[in-house]
Amino acid sequence: MKTKRPFRFGFTHVHSVIIFIAAALSVSAQIVGPQPGHGKTFQTIVIRGAMIVDGNGKPASGPYDIVIADGKIKQIAGFDPLAAKAGRARRPPKGDFEIDATGKYVLPGLINLHGHTQDERAGKPMPVEYCTKLWLASGITTVRDLGANAKTLEWATRSAANELMAPNIIPYGVFNDARSSDSVTAAIERVRRIKSDGYSGIKLFGVDRDIMRAMMEEAHKQGLRVAHHSAVEETNAWDDADFGMTSIEHWYGIPEAAMTKRRQSYPSDYNYNDEVDRFRYAGRIWRETDPALLDSVLKRMIEKGVAWDPTLSIYEASRDLQKAQTQPFFDEYLHPVLEEFFRPNPSNHGSYFLGWTSTDEVYWKENFRIWMKAVKRFEELGGVVGTGEDAGFIYRVYGFGLIRELELHQEAGFDTLSVIRHATGNAAKILGMEDTKGRIRIGFDADLIVVNGNPLEDLKVLYPTGTDGVNDGKVVRTGGVEWTLKGGIPFHGPTLSAEVRDIVSKAKAEGAKR
Repeated sequence: MKTKRPFRFGFTHVHSVIIFIAAALSVSAQIVGPQPGHGKTFQTIVIRGAMIVDGNGKPASGPYDIVIADGKIKQIAGFDPLAAKAGRARRPPKGDFEIDATGKYVLPGLINLHGHTQDERAGKPMPVEYCTKLWLASGITTVRDLGANAKTLEWATRSAANELMAPNIIPYGVFNDARSSDSVTAAIERVRRIKSDGYSGIKLFGVDRDIMRAMMEEAHKQGLRVAHHSAVEETNAWDDADFGMTSIEHWYGIPEAAMTKRRQSYPSDYNYNDEVDRFRYAGRIWRETDPALLDSVLKRMIEKGVAWDPTLSIYEASRDLQKAQTQPFFDEYLHPVLEEFFRPNPSNHGSYFLGWTSTDEVYWKENFRIWMKAVKRFEELGGVVGTGEDAGFIYRVYGFGLIRELELHQEAGFDTLSVIRHATGNAAKILGMEDTKGRIRIGFDADLIVVNGNPLEDLKVLYPTGTDGVNDGKVVRTGGVEWTLKGGIPFHGPTLSAEVRDIVSKAKAEGAKR
């Protein structure tokens, strides 16, 4: 008969009880209304009593006091809560600004690898702050803007100077313009112009192989990373591997490379430029892949250091249109300009739901299953998976889209520690910023989020709306990101959310007057 080991109520258990009690006594911990310190710069900040989830996949630990000085993480100090209560624990001195993280979890700031900073949709204006404040309220501290222009460069500069409440914006200029694919010489000139204009990297759409080879060679010379939104083109994932692509966005190029004929089967009247055709048959692409050949493609990508940012979230409407059109937060958070852009309209990219059928959704449900399995396999083989939202299209709202992306990674079979790593440490590596971002580590940028709740148990606590909890038998709203710190500048999540709701409310009222 086996002897049971005695249960030892040690430091870890004491802290767990303290966290539970703190959460129970303050289920809805968010403080509504403008908070002292919101958007201000401080020389020193101390986050007290935090449970830390690092961006490298290791389990949560704590409690810790995190000391921030001049925008960097200066100290991470552990302590015994009972000794601290009795005044026997030596803790860091008071900072210029203090955040009580008792009962809360602190993560590295989330990184959105596929963002679009937008102040209009279809030519109709909306405040850029609607986009940027939603990102911050969702715990996003860095956005790789794929499709940046001159305005994006200005916003990136203003964000860095804290003149615009926004995450760090990493602008990638678009390679494809009116002349870039005319010749190898034009391709090289375009890359050089992107560099001289001040962009941090390149977004590439589909091009012929010789053009892709030339632009990639020049991009490497210029020190520019390249994100490939592949199209149905001559090139595919084999070329991405051969030419040294940084990341593949979405999925095009991967399944084609894993087909024996290197091309999906299309009906004779298929038109790629007709988005109803394009997205309808995109939902049937993964079923034509050969599993053994797909493994070879994934291994080749990994061998050559090509990362994958699958952006599962942006296509979810294709598998359940009604759910996408009736998301509960739309009432308070969907700007009317964005709402109009989402409506089926051949003139608007991604607004392709004209005659969308239950059959289309069934194909897309199967597509998601195979696609998710491929993403999971890619990481199992050693690949680097990141997270991006591509919001502003297809019923995806800024910030909400990235949190939904995390949930879909969990649906794909990744545990929540891995999901958080995708959005932090992995994403920083894809950006080439793994030495400064994506981890809670001394010397790293103080890009951090303080979360009301445990995201390892429920990723929904990261939404700006939080989630439902129970206190004294009553349903209450809990969760949410309480503080987002970008380079040590604290932004109060509930305040940001209230400001966004106000933007939306005023836009609706103005629309009603017309």
